[in-house]
Amino acid sequence: MADAPVDLNALRDGLHLAEAGGFCTFEGWVRNSNEGRAVDGLEYEAYAALAVKEGERIIEEALARFEISHAVAMHRTGTLRIGDVAVWIGVSAPHRDAAFRACRYIIDEIKHRVPVWKKEHYLDGDAEWVACHHCQTAPRASDESHDHGHHHDHGSCGHQH
Repeated sequence: MADAPVDLNALRDGLHLAEAGGFCTFEGWVRNSNEGRAVDGLEYEAYAALAVKEGERIIEEALARFEISHAVAMHRTGTLRIGDVAVWIGVSAPHRDAAFRACRYIIDEIKHRVPVWKKEHYLDGDAEWVACHHCQTAPRASDESHDHGHHHDHGSCGHQH
């Protein structure tokens, strides 16, 4: 979790290992529209202690599941503008296929399991919480809890946690 811009080159440098022949990265950027609405920016909130713990668990799972050398994940919190990096994943591996698969696994698991919530601010002055994955998807059998400390109301998902 990071509440300010992060030096992505420093994250990348930590993945440049002698045994790694492949490197894969994913950057999630703040875009200017969502579902037909013009977006001005957004805010991310997180249950930080659980988010870090769950993020570390996801990295450990990727290391065990795929033949990779190292992986790093970063998710921003706070106010972001159009074009800002909201999430960054980097994976190094001896071979490219494992790096690609692990990178995809990590971002998919972050989106599903890590307690981070997004509030979009629209050009028309409106704002709303969106993409509440903990509300929109059923919990997986491996999830310890559906609640994850989520304690604000989202009109778009109909749940208050």
